[in-house]
Amino acid sequence: MDFSFSDEQKLLKDSIDRFLEKNYSFELRQSMINERQTMSAEVWQGLAGLGVLGVPFSDEYGGFGGGGIETMLIMESLGNHLVIEPYLSTVILAGGLVDRGAADWQKQIILPGIIDGSMLLSFAHAEPQSRFSVNHVETVAKPDGSNWVIEGKKSLVLHGPAAEKVIVSARTSGEVNDLEGVSLFIVECDEEALGGHEYPLYDGTRVLDLQLNRVKVGSDSLIGPIGKAMPLIMEIIDRAVAALCAEAVGVMDRTHQMTLDYLKTREQFGVPIARFQALQHKSVDMFINLEQARSMSVLASGSLGFSSSLERSKAVAAAKDFIGRAGRSLGQEAIQLHGGMGMTQELAVGHYFKRLEAIDVMFGNSSHHRREFANFEAQDYPIEYTQPRKKWKQI
Repeated sequence: MDFSFSDEQKLLKDSIDRFLEKNYSFELRQSMINERQTMSAEVWQGLAGLGVLGVPFSDEYGGFGGGGIETMLIMESLGNHLVIEPYLSTVILAGGLVDRGAADWQKQIILPGIIDGSMLLSFAHAEPQSRFSVNHVETVAKPDGSNWVIEGKKSLVLHGPAAEKVIVSARTSGEVNDLEGVSLFIVECDEEALGGHEYPLYDGTRVLDLQLNRVKVGSDSLIGPIGKAMPLIMEIIDRAVAALCAEAVGVMDRTHQMTLDYLKTREQFGVPIARFQALQHKSVDMFINLEQARSMSVLASGSLGFSSSLERSKAVAAAKDFIGRAGRSLGQEAIQLHGGMGMTQELAVGHYFKRLEAIDVMFGNSSHHRREFANFEAQDYPIEYTQPRKKWKQI
């Protein structure tokens, strides 16, 4: 099997890397985090200008029709530069839900805005009691004439503070853990009945907890058939997990390179510590973890085109499990090899390790995905359907 990239794929990655090398420094990232910023508007528009935001979408809506491998290359570059911009939340999650499940007229309105960088969206699905269970949905939506009234709580909405619209999953029928009966609604973030507060994760990215206090939306806000959204949600979360795996590989790659550079410049007893055999063994272990993680990321991204959702989910779960463990091992070695410097806020390596740890717990940590892989049954879940901004309370 040929795993080499096409000229177009190489050009895509090279153009993103050049842009980020020039416009996205570690100091800029730290400045945004310290000032409680969710993103840089200039960087986001720069990515839009490169066409990066439109890669996964059809050219019918202004995109480029890319697949899982193109998304993998983008996420590797974003991870390599520790970018905090909302690519995962806006393009992969919310954009994926619209692209795969919305009506054509909804796509015509939303997708061009995502592609040109003018519209930011988030996906509100996780709930305070859901842990890593995808089908645990307590938020309810009840019909009210031609409208719907949504009530419930959503937690850890990625890049929610920056979003103009949020796609909310709500139960329109059934019990809390049923696969059937979940629907998707587009909610404007300036709704009066929508409350919430934002706060940072330990890697510096900002998230939002939402309180939906009988939020009223029209029937035109519904994405896809009523009560049939769970297969779509599962597919998009698999795509998000594969993207996170690719981002983790980018983070691991830069962490490994920074560690090698440090070993070559730090001297002990008059020689670079890279000359010490014990440290060479540790750096080789890091390289092995990196390359194995890269292979698993390719597997996960390639599986997104599988016709069987079961096989796709198994491949993604295997990749998330392995990369979570490999990333932790590599990050711990990097901190150890940097010595006391690795524990300081001023050195980038610690921040890269924090991002690896944050990625590990998103959409299920290693142990969760290992259990999921072991318990998968031969059952397939086919997809059945081809203003003023709110000021959130800050913590």
